Amino acid sequence: MKRYFPLNWFGLIAVAGAVAMQPAAAADRPVLIRDAETEAAMAEFGDPIFSAAGLDPTAVHIYLLRDSRINAFVAGGQNLFLHTGLIRAAEHVDQLIGVMAHETGHIAGGHLPRMKEAQRIASIEQLIMCTLGLLGTAGGAATGTSSAGGAISLCGSTAGLGSLMKFSRTQESSADQAGMKFLDSTGQSSEGMLEFLQILQDSQKTSIAPPVYLLSHPLTGERIAAVRAHVEQSPLKNTPRRADWEETFQRVRAKLIGYVDPLERVLRQYPERDNSLEARYARSVAYLEAGQIPKALDQVNSLLAEHPEDPYFNELKGDILYRSGKIREAVPAYEAAVRAKPDAALLRMSLGRAQSDSQEPAWVKQSIKNLEKVVEVEPDNPGAWKLLGIAYGLDHQEAEASLALAESAINSGDNARAKSLADRAMKGMPTGSPGWLRAQDISNVADTANTIE
Repeated sequence: MKRYFPLNWFGLIAVAGAVAMQPAAAADRPVLIRDAETEAAMAEFGDPIFSAAGLDPTAVHIYLLRDSRINAFVAGGQNLFLHTGLIRAAEHVDQLIGVMAHETGHIAGGHLPRMKEAQRIASIEQLIMCTLGLLGTAGGAATGTSSAGGAISLCGSTAGLGSLMKFSRTQESSADQAGMKFLDSTGQSSEGMLEFLQILQDSQKTSIAPPVYLLSHPLTGERIAAVRAHVEQSPLKNTPRRADWEETFQRVRAKLIGYVDPLERVLRQYPERDNSLEARYARSVAYLEAGQIPKALDQVNSLLAEHPEDPYFNELKGDILYRSGKIREAVPAYEAAVRAKPDAALLRMSLGRAQSDSQEPAWVKQSIKNLEKVVEVEPDNPGAWKLLGIAYGLDHQEAEASLALAESAINSGDNARAKSLADRAMKGMPTGSPGWLRAQDISNVADTANTIE
């Protein structure tokens, strides 16, 4: 199933794979990251739950935040946010799915605050800061972010001093019950949900600063007892985990660990003597992040020797070569990734970037075709529009370059630049042509936004 994850981007030029995972701008601020493989996995795990809840799976948007704290939350409608810390803390796929089922219970139960105007005007970043910033106010500096004041202002006085997503005990129990119902409907045991609640309970006992999840989702013995009673009475107890989902989960978890953890910690968890797929995957990413390119290549080449058509191993090899300055060598690796998954916009985006950066005229033209396909799927992706604008410029299509860069600017919230570029694009296009009309629209929207501001 092709799935579009719309984003109100905030200054990230996201690309695929390990390169897609942008480093945090500050240690106290969660950062939105993109990764084709992880997004596909989260959709695969979540879609049956969303359908069981009566939701349109393509309307539920899943976002990944680089943040080591254990947390997940819903905000701004059908938006589900998962911290990398939560994925790391989950030991197997059913625990993660249990959390997703619980969060879906909040969406289906209409538990989100009735703050429609704040939600309407908020970007995804603002929703994150509003939610987590207010958690810091309510829960005692849960995030430490300096944006908390602005988040409170954005959310409005109706939020009071409580978190947007700080649910009552009644809502928590209701979300548990709904989540277990959804799991039952899909033939999955609720044991994963129970196990993760027990992990949280243990962390609450041993940690001075509890996981953020416990600040927004109060954990009680009654909740755990209710979930345990359901598990014990369910005919689905001891239902085996789906082997393919577990394999996928362990892959993406290892990949995230390789990205977010220091190399020394990764090597303790996945030592060189461990020749499993996920261990080599984690080490390859970790070596890349540590700048040890030959070792990163050795690991990924060993994976490709066994799985030559795997799109994400080819993508990672492309990332390693690209980041080591071997742009022309990276192109074939990205091409192999796109051949294996032609509908994956982020993979095609990486290919288009490498083709453009090669500055080979033939590859630049191919880059334009690839990036045009990306923005068809993700029209709100400013990074893709920026890359397309650069490619148009290299191909001497100046008006088209200005229009693409105007699209990038308007989607990044830079209204002044968007208007300037759109006006420039109109001067180079036939009046009334589709491109001219789109440039006029951007100019008018930017004008209006500037007036409001």
